Amino acid sequence: MSLNIIDAATVRTLLSMPVCIAAMREAMVCLSRGQVVLPARIAAGLADGSGYLITMPGSSGNPAIDGLKVLTWLPANPAAGRAAIQGVVLLFDRSTGAPMALLDGAEITAIRTAAVSALATQLLARSDVKSHGILGTGVQARMHIDAVQAARPGIESIRVWGRDRERTRTFAAEQRTRTGLNVIAVEQAMDAASCDVVSTTTGATQPILQGAWVRPGAHVNLVGAYRPTEREADTELIARSAIYVDLMQSAMNEAGDLLIPIQEGAFAKDRIVGELGQLAAGDIAGRSDNKQITVFKSLGVVAQDLFAAWSVYQSAQSQVKGVVVDF
Repeated sequence: MSLNIIDAATVRTLLSMPVCIAAMREAMVCLSRGQVVLPARIAAGLADGSGYLITMPGSSGNPAIDGLKVLTWLPANPAAGRAAIQGVVLLFDRSTGAPMALLDGAEITAIRTAAVSALATQLLARSDVKSHGILGTGVQARMHIDAVQAARPGIESIRVWGRDRERTRTFAAEQRTRTGLNVIAVEQAMDAASCDVVSTTTGATQPILQGAWVRPGAHVNLVGAYRPTEREADTELIARSAIYVDLMQSAMNEAGDLLIPIQEGAFAKDRIVGELGQLAAGDIAGRSDNKQITVFKSLGVVAQDLFAAWSVYQSAQSQVKGVVVDF
């Protein structure tokens, strides 16, 4: 048996944003059509209380993809210059059950998360959008610059807001140099929130995005919050928008952006239009007019990791990339 070990640099080379967006479309459609088996993830606390070991298995019927994402979450890591999340994606051969690929999980996660937002932007944002506002200055802020630009290449300006003004200015300057795009640091969150497309990529636990700031016709990607008691957007935004999710079950268990307004009686589950995969398949309606605000609430599911990893593995095999180990 042989195992192809694919590092982060190779993942970046083989998983361009357009390639990943296409893979995410397939993943979300298969997921919404019930063609992907997703058992509940297991989060095991580490013995010393320093973090968690998390395992997420999944299996797809067609294409035949079987795999497992394993990661650790150590919140003290960033202070030491390391990412809080470390992990791998392991793919298995359907016919033999043997492991066939081991891929860097952090890079897969970073790219696919932004690619799903890009897919939502493709499907929901107006065709004439010119500005993109980003709340946050971390890895996902950087990834969302590339992803949303791939989805809407007509965007002319990108406004970035973060709590730390100096870090925000540095981030904006770095991204201007890296991309050649018009990336601007803004001092007020409302300046980023008043763009045609808005992406929140923060670690906020309380609303940093107010519905009053969001202009009619905007599209919003809510990415950062992933616990039922935490949110990035206020109730007003949810109440006045058409809401789409990646997976309804996950949203009803984890999406504080939606669960808190439901608990307040300001929003109802049946007002969620549906899943992104249903929209991509044409099974539900998208934007109704140029004044409607659309919101995609992203939580992330392992199907996205597996389809992204499968795309990388196929390219690695055809291009003879990675390190193959016999065992």
